[in-house]
Amino acid sequence: MYRASDEVENEEWLSRLHRAAESLELSAEARSNATDLFLSGVPEDDRSKPAMAAAALYAGALIAGDERPQTAVAEAMDVTRLSVQQHWKDVLEDAGFRPPSW
Repeated sequence: MYRASDEVENEEWLSRLHRAAESLELSAEARSNATDLFLSGVPEDDRSKPAMAAAALYAGALIAGDERPQTAVAEAMDVTRLSVQQHWKDVLEDAGFRPPSW
């Protein structure tokens, strides 16, 4: 769980996440999931935040059934596809979900 102050402290990253979600035409549920996932596991290191935000966006879309390709999410968040690929399963597991095994 996260605190309200986490939203304030990470306003820049949430704004980037929401812009990317909009460009990907994700549902409101996917956006909400991504926000919750990101804020629940925000890394301390600013260098890790872009990858975490992208992974949260990808995972949030999966949970909502509003899937997008990893490449599309990575491009929208301006990170590499590898960043999304390396982190999305951990994001889901940390939130209590079992990642698909495809």
